[in-house]
Amino acid sequence: MAEKSSVFDMIGPVMIGPSSSHTAGVVRIARAAIRVLGGKPEKSVITFYNSFARTYEGHGSDKAIIAGLMDFKTDDPRIKEALEIAEKEKMDYTFKSVGNASVYHPNTIKLILEKEGRRVEVIGESKGGGVINIAEFDGFNANFSANLHTLILKADDVRGSIAYIANILSHDDCNIATMSVSRKGKNAQACLVIEMDSGLKDVTLAYIRSLKWVKEVIYIPDIDL
Repeated sequence: MAEKSSVFDMIGPVMIGPSSSHTAGVVRIARAAIRVLGGKPEKSVITFYNSFARTYEGHGSDKAIIAGLMDFKTDDPRIKEALEIAEKEKMDYTFKSVGNASVYHPNTIKLILEKEGRRVEVIGESKGGGVINIAEFDGFNANFSANLHTLILKADDVRGSIAYIANILSHDDCNIATMSVSRKGKNAQACLVIEMDSGLKDVTLAYIRSLKWVKEVIYIPDIDL
């Protein structure tokens, strides 16, 4: 079955140009990544792959990624001056580029972010029209769009755990839109990513965090709210 497109997919978001793939999508990848981190990074290593590696300066992706790391929205006029603003704020970041990485989507960015001793690695793909996919998180498959409320759990690979979490969410009247599970081996730690149509109550998040087999909980509301 062909994937359906929305008007948003065809027209794209309200944004600062020149390209939805190279600016709006890049801003959104960075804004999703800092929510995975838990705030603006103290240090960032940014690697552009494939098409991005060849065009990121000319198409303004360098400005867009730094703007997103500062949590500017896609229509923020400061995107054009993001590098100058970052210099004034003494942001610590490094750009790298890899021009031929066949395992990655043509428009891929890897972010290694650090803040207060916490380090995360996020791989994002810009799909066009401002649409993104967060493909990986800390080596786990993630595959979420940041268009919905997203819950990420790192947990021990306990039998029945997925059904248990789904049941908790159902009691919070949350409708699950997508769910994916990734693990690094049998009985190894797993990563559960759930996208939901509505947000979670604080008490629900607190209960999930209290479970002994849950090692880390990241909750990302729709980043465009």
